[in-house]
Amino acid sequence: MKMYLLSLLLFAQVLFSPASFVTTTSGQTPEHGGQIDARYDGFNYETVVTLRKMRVVCGNGKATESGMKGVCVGLAASLHSPGQQLEYVRYAKIRLVFETKDWVARHPLGQRDLVAVVDNESIKLGTMQLAKQEFDSDRGVDVMQEVLEASIPYQAFAKLAKGSMVEMKVGSTIFTLKEKNLGALRDLHNRVKLQGKS
Repeated sequence: MKMYLLSLLLFAQVLFSPASFVTTTSGQTPEHGGQIDARYDGFNYETVVTLRKMRVVCGNGKATESGMKGVCVGLAASLHSPGQQLEYVRYAKIRLVFETKDWVARHPLGQRDLVAVVDNESIKLGTMQLAKQEFDSDRGVDVMQEVLEASIPYQAFAKLAKGSMVEMKVGSTIFTLKEKNLGALRDLHNRVKLQGKS
């Protein structure tokens, strides 16, 4: 009898508990080429709408130091809303992926400040944290990948998404977002249904 009640209780808990991860993706392929999906994270009790990594520039990014040629930059972003809703965004996260064969091109602790220039307005977005750093040997050539991320206020993200020209700087690495990147950020921004959003 105890075993029956225990199994019934376990079944009810599984049946009526919220899903740990519920994922939705749009069936349409957007013009910008980015992939956006939404999921509910039951462990952190938040809904996350994510723009997957997309390439920004490769090999010809401007730099204030010599030796920065050959750096590929990727951009990913996510919006984090508490609970199972999209009417309020708690914060946004920007993730930049730098890939290079030059190990000197890393961003040390003192060179991780993220600054964006949006339509000639400079916005300090804070200091990026190292999320991951690894290397891969491809055909005998070592490729280093450095992933930096920063949590920023949603209002700052909205300015980035609404900008017609956005340039970003991390340490000595400077790059301009392409139209497809801006279109993907706008699409991500439009996925939330904020009250009074302009």
